[in-house]
Amino acid sequence: MRLLVLGGTEFVGRAVVEAALGRGWDVTALNRGRHAPAPGVRALTGDRTAPGGLDALQGGEWDAVVDTWSAAPRPVHEAARLLRGRARRYVYVSSCSVYTWAPPAGYTEDAAVVEGADPEAGQTDYARDKRGGELAAVDAFGAEDSVLVRAGLILGPYENVGRLPWWLGRMARGGPVLAPGPRDLPLQYVDNRDLAEWILGAVEQELSGPYNLMSPQGHATMGEFLEACVRATGSDAALRWTAPRAVLDAGIEPWTQLPVWVPPDTDMHDALHAADVSRAVATGLSCRPVGETVADTWSWLRSIGGTAPQRPDRTVKGLDPEVEAKVLAAEHGVGGVPGTTP
Repeated sequence: MRLLVLGGTEFVGRAVVEAALGRGWDVTALNRGRHAPAPGVRALTGDRTAPGGLDALQGGEWDAVVDTWSAAPRPVHEAARLLRGRARRYVYVSSCSVYTWAPPAGYTEDAAVVEGADPEAGQTDYARDKRGGELAAVDAFGAEDSVLVRAGLILGPYENVGRLPWWLGRMARGGPVLAPGPRDLPLQYVDNRDLAEWILGAVEQELSGPYNLMSPQGHATMGEFLEACVRATGSDAALRWTAPRAVLDAGIEPWTQLPVWVPPDTDMHDALHAADVSRAVATGLSCRPVGETVADTWSWLRSIGGTAPQRPDRTVKGLDPEVEAKVLAAEHGVGGVPGTTP
């Protein structure tokens, strides 16, 4: 199988490349050359936002293209039109953010999507950019030969967004840790390697159309997730479970200052942790245990010196230690800044 990955050196793209190489596929990757490609890849250099940035693709033919672009839709449209007739299937890694906010718990791929998206648009906002990328892929390849991967929360090795790496770094510092409750809060996410395997399976099965791509609801809980982080780091971190209202009353922002967590019984939780993924599961999605995702991410972090790369177009994640200390003191009678020596 001949695969072209647009990107292929970071996070999801890297996972797709490694999974395809593991299957013995012939893999070509086009990127700007800022990061080293995986061994065994045919690396092409090009900046798709610059004039002539796709010239390296002229003349090639592939069975499938995987595109992880997440900015303005126009580059997706340009790449898809260039590759029309020279690739059989176009897989665009989109997002569940394309749904009109806030989709109800249990939403399927038929839920309403944002309006105003344009495949030829420059950068607007994340939701419309992703929807515009979907429209670009379908416009060029048609509904039967395009796959729209509506991913939710993505975790795993190579993460450059800062969610799981922040939690691992926080646990590694040890001491009392503000753990946002409830402990049994159901989470929904996908390991980037499981996402990659599903994408390659979709190519082999010649699937088409949109798929919500994350684990089944409640694949893990907040407790299982954070406890896995403590185990992986081997630190003396002590989880102090704190009621959602106390977290919110302290002015702490869900999802960003406490990554992964959003309060229960809210639009945010319905949208981010309660999608119907039965279509993906029926077509081969399999999700590894949370402990494996966490442990492997910690091993990767240590292998690169402990500091994860950070995408410049994503917000910095994590909670200020002083804020954490104030909440711990107020709710649990714990003094001092967590993870520091008095």
